[in-house]
Amino acid sequence: MQGKKAEVGTKNVKKVNLLDHNSLKHMLDESASEIFTSRGYVEDMRMSNVRLFIGTVIIVIALFAQFYKKKFPGNRDFLVGCIVLYIVFNVILQLISYAKEKNAVMFTYPPAGSVISTGLVVSAKLPRFSDIYTLNIESADPKSISAGKPVEFTKSVTQWFTEDGVLVEGLFWKDAEALIDDYLAEPKKKK
Repeated sequence: MQGKKAEVGTKNVKKVNLLDHNSLKHMLDESASEIFTSRGYVEDMRMSNVRLFIGTVIIVIALFAQFYKKKFPGNRDFLVGCIVLYIVFNVILQLISYAKEKNAVMFTYPPAGSVISTGLVVSAKLPRFSDIYTLNIESADPKSISAGKPVEFTKSVTQWFTEDGVLVEGLFWKDAEALIDDYLAEPKKKK
């Protein structure tokens, strides 16, 4: 750990509280996103836009329920309808998060000029009370003929942070780029 301190420059230092699990994961996820965008992958924001739209619909429903012109006994049916719609859209939002997003850090489009016709799903896990971080790459469309085999690596976060909580980006980038290279080097699936 002491040797890592010398490698850390003073420019763009990313420091985090090592006791805060969420901060650690967020810092590593942000760095992973930077790595993929630097490799030519453009982030696919469609899923985020869908979630934002559904969230906006939920807020509008709540505002209509709150500021409807009639007082309570007269607006009872309207309020029941708003409550039902509010619940339905919240369930849809949770299903999207649970079924589609899971642990996704980012969704990407395929790189420009690439023979790969599908984007990637980059996901990460850092279980609570654990120092083991797992970064996973898989195709956004696993049934595609150009989809590669999913790859992942698992390492302790202590490999990338100094004792002061500074991320040694070079080490993390090296590991993540090796994972990208592993994904791209995998033989393609046959239909």
